[in-house]
Amino acid sequence: MRAVSLHRDVIVVTSAVLHVNCVVVRGAGGEEGAAVAPKRASGEGWAGGPEPAGETFVIDSPVLPDELDALPALLEQARFAAPSGLLATHGDWDHLLGRLAFPDVALGCAESTAERLRASPGEAQRELRAFDEELLIERPRPLALGSVQALPVPGRCELGGSELELHEAGGHTLDGMAMWIPWARVLVLGDYCSSVEIPALNERGGVDSYLATLERLRPLVGAAEHVVPGHGPVLGAARTLEVLDEDRAYLKALRERGTDAPLPAARRTRTQRHVHVQNVASCAR
Repeated sequence: MRAVSLHRDVIVVTSAVLHVNCVVVRGAGGEEGAAVAPKRASGEGWAGGPEPAGETFVIDSPVLPDELDALPALLEQARFAAPSGLLATHGDWDHLLGRLAFPDVALGCAESTAERLRASPGEAQRELRAFDEELLIERPRPLALGSVQALPVPGRCELGGSELELHEAGGHTLDGMAMWIPWARVLVLGDYCSSVEIPALNERGGVDSYLATLERLRPLVGAAEHVVPGHGPVLGAARTLEVLDEDRAYLKALRERGTDAPLPAARRTRTQRHVHVQNVASCAR
């Protein structure tokens, strides 16, 4: 696991598997440099100093058990308050694991994601179990999503006196949202504009919806200092716009040429060719 600070109020944690990015964001009122430690489990208060200022959210999640176990200590070391909320960009299992790190914290997601989770109970748990069985991963407890709060998208979400902007992001799946952190100029995209993955469609998404999302995201990308895709390295605005245009060209070729659509030059790996085959099948359905 790797953690990088993008702004005094934003940390990106990247998992060692799948290159999944988890974003920790603090409201703009957060106090910098306070000497603090996390709240004691017994509820005796904060050790080593006053409670850190600024409300904290955790967006998406790392994957491995030791990475999830390390998240609370990471927030302590960075002098961020313990999270008051978890957010998920969409309902794929690898973005829903925050409650394994913070089991008592409610999960917020787009209304479309909340509906997906209600319509397919246990789906995320089954897919996580299959992933763990394949890689021989053992977890100390099963995933329980608990209380899920549906958020209207487009919309805003208050965070410690600041506001996150929530933007519709469908196409990879039918559900989902991107999040703009305006005071930090950080854009959290979910599974869009990755420099290591081609667009991935499935039975819940579609080419037209994906293209519409890319155009919806374009002005946000242009305003960003840092863009955090669901998987892969954090990018600047210029590089993200290049990836966005490459993805747009690929999707249009996929619709017109099917199997013969060329993949973006830097993303022609064996794994991405397999994703392309799945995309062709999805378009055929």
